[in-house]
Amino acid sequence: MTDPAPNLDAALRPKTLSEYVGQVKLKDKLGVYLQAARGRKEALDHTLLFGPPGLGKTTLAYIIAYELGVNIRTTSGPAIEKPGDLAAILTNSLEEGDVLFIDEIHRLGRVAEEHLYPAMEDFKLDIVLGQGPAARTIELPLPRFTLVGATTRPGLITAPMRSRFGIIEHLEYYNAEEIATNLLRDARLLGFGLDEQAALEIGARSRGTMRIAKRLLRRVRDYAEVAGETTIELGRAHSALDKLGLDSAGLDDRDKKYLEALIHRFAGGPVGVDTLATAISEDALTLEDVYEPYLIQLGFIKRTPRGRMATAHAYEHLGLPVGGSDGDLGLFVN
Repeated sequence: MTDPAPNLDAALRPKTLSEYVGQVKLKDKLGVYLQAARGRKEALDHTLLFGPPGLGKTTLAYIIAYELGVNIRTTSGPAIEKPGDLAAILTNSLEEGDVLFIDEIHRLGRVAEEHLYPAMEDFKLDIVLGQGPAARTIELPLPRFTLVGATTRPGLITAPMRSRFGIIEHLEYYNAEEIATNLLRDARLLGFGLDEQAALEIGARSRGTMRIAKRLLRRVRDYAEVAGETTIELGRAHSALDKLGLDSAGLDDRDKKYLEALIHRFAGGPVGVDTLATAISEDALTLEDVYEPYLIQLGFIKRTPRGRMATAHAYEHLGLPVGGSDGDLGLFVN
């Protein structure tokens, strides 16, 4: 079985805040903002959503547009390098009240970003025609729109850009119950059975990320269908996830290789990230951005001024005595 059609995720995407699972505090606040904007018949304030990838920033942008009853235009930061790219989007495709969604907005070209400031504040765009002494500037009025920016690296957003957002919200990781609720909904829409305990098992191994959970659901469904099963039960979920190389905490082979190198080769640390990256044939940036956030979230490692260190939880998860890989390596410092 192959992956569903590319537009399947869009079809499964919740359309309203009431259908959206998780992010309870954010949903409550956003519900108030949307209701107030509808009551005043105004565009919603520009909104910045930030957090790790796969938590639903794009979905929330679509929900904002749906709840306001307006259209949404989507693009990404890297696609807007020059002022002309920005002008084409703002002048050709937006109507009064529409939502412009810019994913990975921290990668917006700096010159284009500066031209975006008056568009966000005064809903106008200054276009320079010609060059040198003969150059002249024309001012193009824009409809009042809502910019929804999404980023996984909020620290890379400039202060002038950040200050122009009226709503700034962080998305949290999901718990297993929230993920299971969403997976049960997806299974109903896709027309196959999913046991509640199986959904919880997939949720527990999804690293708190809805996008990963949806991907795992499709892979477990593949195993179930090949076995001739119309309902995914707990045993099938266990078996399929084990074959996918995910343990009970959602760690894959690369995560476990990281922990095993830290504990076995470096006695639990501290060790510098560059040294650790070399030991497992990986680059340091990938360790910092891909592997370490989840390991830190689980409490398996900690970053210290002296380097990375394994915690007691990491030893316990790998079935090792706290203090060394086989009971005879190094001292564990908590």
